[in-house]
Amino acid sequence: VTRTIADWGLADGYFADAEAAEVFYDELTWLCLNQYGAFNSPVWFNVGLYHQYGVGKGAGAGNYFYDRETGKAERAVSQYEYPQGSACFIQSVEDTMEDIMRLATSEAMLFKYGSGTGTDLSSLRSTREKLSGGGKPSGPLSFLKVYDQVANVVKSGGKTRRAAKMNTLKDWHPDIEEFIDAKQKEEKKAWALIEQGYDGSYNGDAYGSVMYQNENVSVRVSDEFMEGALEGREWWTRRVTDGKPCERKEARTLLRKMAEGTHICGDPGMQFDSTIHKWHTCKGTDRQNSTNPCSEYLFLDNTACNLASLNLMKFKTPEGDFDLERFKSAVRIFITAQEIIVDNASYPIKEIAENSHIFRTLGLGYANLGSLIMSYGFGYDSVEGRALCGAITAIMTGEAYEQSARLARAIGSFPGYRDARASGVLKPVARDNVASMLEVIELHRDAVREISDAKEFAHLKEEAAKVWDSAAELGKRYGYRNAQVTVLAPTGTISFLMDCDTTGIEPDIALVKYKLLAGGGMLKIVNQTIKPALEKLGYNAEEIERIVAHIDAFDTIEDVTDTDGSTISSGLKPEHLPVFDCAFKPFKGERSLNYMAHLRMMAAAQPFLSGAISKTVNMPEAATVDDIMNTYVEGWRLGLKSVAIYREGSKRSAPLNTRKTKDMGTVAGIGDAGSLDATETDT
Repeated sequence: VTRTIADWGLADGYFADAEAAEVFYDELTWLCLNQYGAFNSPVWFNVGLYHQYGVGKGAGAGNYFYDRETGKAERAVSQYEYPQGSACFIQSVEDTMEDIMRLATSEAMLFKYGSGTGTDLSSLRSTREKLSGGGKPSGPLSFLKVYDQVANVVKSGGKTRRAAKMNTLKDWHPDIEEFIDAKQKEEKKAWALIEQGYDGSYNGDAYGSVMYQNENVSVRVSDEFMEGALEGREWWTRRVTDGKPCERKEARTLLRKMAEGTHICGDPGMQFDSTIHKWHTCKGTDRQNSTNPCSEYLFLDNTACNLASLNLMKFKTPEGDFDLERFKSAVRIFITAQEIIVDNASYPIKEIAENSHIFRTLGLGYANLGSLIMSYGFGYDSVEGRALCGAITAIMTGEAYEQSARLARAIGSFPGYRDARASGVLKPVARDNVASMLEVIELHRDAVREISDAKEFAHLKEEAAKVWDSAAELGKRYGYRNAQVTVLAPTGTISFLMDCDTTGIEPDIALVKYKLLAGGGMLKIVNQTIKPALEKLGYNAEEIERIVAHIDAFDTIEDVTDTDGSTISSGLKPEHLPVFDCAFKPFKGERSLNYMAHLRMMAAAQPFLSGAISKTVNMPEAATVDDIMNTYVEGWRLGLKSVAIYREGSKRSAPLNTRKTKDMGTVAGIGDAGSLDATETDT
């Protein structure tokens, strides 16, 4: 993989000479081998197979790549010469049978090579409108059944990972109520099948027999809708064909229905359209309509994003300091590598190949934040934890944009920066995207002042301010090579590659958990940050050994009650319990993070991301519909772009569990990114 990327970079003029390219190769290889960072799974699946081993030379035609000589997208003559390197795709669909079926084909090809995709279905006529030739339209939910089954039968990357997809619908669409209710109705069907004796496990017949189990669904809501819901105002849907009012509904009733669906099965999630567009760097081209499956990549239709993530724990020195210089260097190396991939990769349709060249969106992020915070002896729900998160995220994105500006100085800004035209966009909103890009850069820069104050990490906040000053000034002079540079992906696959204890921005699910594998089998996972955290808190070797043995025996760090009613002490001081709080309470414990801890951590990171955050707001089984509704409202108020919620035990089967049983499929489990089917393909 790294050999191929370095060779591409040399051929494309990214390096002064072969010696510089070899230095880049050595540095990128060292970072990957030593688990400092990793590309998204499609890069590992596909890049280098052709160039290093000759795989695919005799195979049929591949997908589309951007031909820099002709300035157009062309079909690759073989499958891996231009490998699929992006994990995240957003595709459009037009209100014609031909295009509806075209989307099914392009989704299948994406799943084949290990990627995920999202599409907004608001462009499809509702069941309350008329066809031009007479009759009633099928509506978006009918076609969603087709897309659902395509995802069901195509294994992701040809491996055992499941396909991943997102479908959104805007708050004004006439079929919005049916869309909100769709997955909870199917969930109840699965319950009935389980009660009749059908296999209710992760890959069992019960869930395999009902619809909509292969995509996440989210409602795209505006500030106007949210304000209307809070103030009890009416809400009018409007026809797709002519925009005229269709039906009167109550905004608060719709919001409550969303919360009810989430309470039952984890869907729908919510995406906050007005906030998304405030931070849109390319407003001059068109609106953003949907996201990738896990909601971290948000951009124009018919675009793609290749991801990479850094393992934050690797940048902590033996002395306990965060190695800023190594971290910034890693950011520069990965951003350069991801940029090189853009024009050497293939895409499922011509429009995506052309727009990838035009906008060059990248998604650098990180994993192991929860472990890093724990290793410093702070709880996930602490001012210090949020200060660390905000500063590191700000430094990462600031350094990424600074490197993007350096690349623009050397080889030019992304074509869409000074020319807003794009493939598939009939008429851009403006002539260019210079003003909107620089406006968003200033929003990022100003947000540094709002990072939580914590004396332990004050130096990181100071560094963030310096990095953003430099990124903004360089960008004003040279522009940027990339329209976006960062997201926070779930890292559900590559976190294992890097031996991370926690994924993405998440806290640990539990200190001990059991993961069901898509191909069968179960993996016990124990948090490896416990010992360093205990050392930081001042425990000696004997005390640490006792606490760790307690965790191994009882799957919790809390004191437990023995069968005779006596208390078995873990040896941990009560004031240190918050340091080890996790998303869900352990089977034999009582403590877990409050839902606001999740939202506040997301709010600490969001102002410093080009995209958004793939993050599950975990809630206890006892959480009510009102609790979930309030969580969505608080997420909107905090300025988040999207929120996905999972109530413990709401799915009869889930990929992660806090205890091991003979039948893992019936344990109250833990969903990924809001539902069973968010399988984190984009990692």
